[in-house]
Amino acid sequence: MAEPSARVDSWIWSVRLLKTRSAAASACRGGHVKVNGTPAKPAQHVAIGDEIRLRVGGRDRIVEVARVVAKRVGPAVAAECLIDRSPPPPPKEVLAALPLRDRGAGRPTKRERRDTDRLRGR
Repeated sequence: MAEPSARVDSWIWSVRLLKTRSAAASACRGGHVKVNGTPAKPAQHVAIGDEIRLRVGGRDRIVEVARVVAKRVGPAVAAECLIDRSPPPPPKEVLAALPLRDRGAGRPTKRERRDTDRLRGR
């Protein structure tokens, strides 16, 4: 019997990592989704044990496929379909320390960019 598989964009949407399937397909086309270390197209199939890396909301998510689903499932079932290996999010103190520019303030000056880089630890 063949091992079950599903499209990567459908699986990402089904387990509620992204809100819509079109957003999942756009993330794949934009190069934000990798399956087993290689960039994934939306129609690429995933199987149990595959590692999926995706960038969601400025945060890297690393998940392993524990169960293949092709249709949207409830949150309790979705949690059983993946093993989350993502690094913990940065503390709120670090996020609050990053300077925010006012909308319409233009490009940062060289001095402001250096200060920002210094705060981020680059």
